[in-house]
Amino acid sequence: MSQSSKPPKPSTPAPTPPSVPTSADVARLAGVSRATVSYVLNDAAAVRISEPTRRKVRQAAEELGYVPHAAARSLRAGHTRIVLLPAPEGPVGPLHSAFLNQLQRALRRLGYTVVQYGSLGLSGDEATRAWAELRPVAVVCLGRITLSARNVDTLKRAGARAVITMGPAPVPGAHALVTDQAEIGVRAAAHLLERGRRRIGVVVPVEEGPAPSARSRLEGARSAVRCAVSPAAPSAPSADGPSGAAAADVGTVSGAGVVPLPMAYTEESAAELAARWRSLGLDGVFAYNDEYAMLLMRALLDEGLRVPEDVAVIGADDLLLGRLLRPRLSTVRIAMPTGDHLAELVDRAVRESPGTADRYGPVAVTAVHREST
Repeated sequence: MSQSSKPPKPSTPAPTPPSVPTSADVARLAGVSRATVSYVLNDAAAVRISEPTRRKVRQAAEELGYVPHAAARSLRAGHTRIVLLPAPEGPVGPLHSAFLNQLQRALRRLGYTVVQYGSLGLSGDEATRAWAELRPVAVVCLGRITLSARNVDTLKRAGARAVITMGPAPVPGAHALVTDQAEIGVRAAAHLLERGRRRIGVVVPVEEGPAPSARSRLEGARSAVRCAVSPAAPSAPSADGPSGAAAADVGTVSGAGVVPLPMAYTEESAAELAARWRSLGLDGVFAYNDEYAMLLMRALLDEGLRVPEDVAVIGADDLLLGRLLRPRLSTVRIAMPTGDHLAELVDRAVRESPGTADRYGPVAVTAVHREST
């Protein structure tokens, strides 16, 4: 005798998703027109609306959970308010991190939405095509990816009204912050030469993120030493003339040279390099930046080497922490624009004619002598 099968349980209907509030809902709750809602929530400065009305609209929007639709707003305006910022690759130092935070806050105050885009491993062509899909109104490329004139044109055809680049030379069609990384190496090496150092090590971070800057800083240091060894020899050119010019006051020296020193941003790597320092025969080191310099200097001291008597150490970026060390860390100070200033440049570039492009800089770099050299 067969058993009768149990009747299937009735299926539970899927929950109905909550309705999406609209600007019309906000207008009804606040007792104003939809146009007023739009003016208030989009911070339209050209329309005068009383503060009590603004409070009513904002309270209604908060109560309903309403936020403006960015895509619809972009269609009405003809462009987005997105400023695309390629995300940093690898470790970011406190100076760079503070600069990025300040830039993002300032752009937000100006009514822009900042989107950090992870572009690890992308070439300039690949990156710009990916960025263009988001239709940003501006792109701020701070040197991790090298853009070409064609890349800038791709972004502008996709609606970008401004492209800001940072590098040793301006890119046609872009607003350029001219920052010559090689000049940082020149200033550091020239400072060590002035202090009587001849065998100079240059730390080259093994991490992928700093690699392009590290190569340029190494070449700048080599250029300064070549200039000092033989002032008549040609030096590496920069955007504003010979990079080796900073070494002109050093005079002719003999026996000077540069040794690249691969090092990771770890205590272990710094300790391994310090352990073989005596065999390298180096009396000075430009450690890429202050963070690598502080790591290496601590490791050198742990090995019983005296700073600066045995080894003169110089970094770059002029971090406050470097001034608190003993000995105080010599450095290369880079006169970067503040995040607030760069945000103003972005806003001005967006509001100007899309065909304009300016060059800002070159960014000044200066060696700062302290106890470590």
